Amino acid sequence: MSKSIFYHAGCPVCVSAEHDILSLINPANVEIVHLGNDKSKIAAAEAAGVKSVPALVTPNGNVLHINFGASMADVKA
Repeated sequence: MSKSIFYHAGCPVCVSAEHDILSLINPANVEIVHLGNDKSKIAAAEAAGVKSVPALVTPNGNVLHINFGASMADVKA
């Protein structure tokens, strides 16, 4: 993986974190995945270790859970 992946669900906490991430990381180096709009990516997020959103998966596979917007169970509902 060459880019970080930022997973979120569109809630206010997630949107705020997305703005902060994009101000810290060059947008060319981060893929934004809105799990509320693209539920087909939930399995990939969980396989990467995402337990709640917003979360940033780094290029080396570390998962950084940022604040707390929603659990993955909430996202899947």
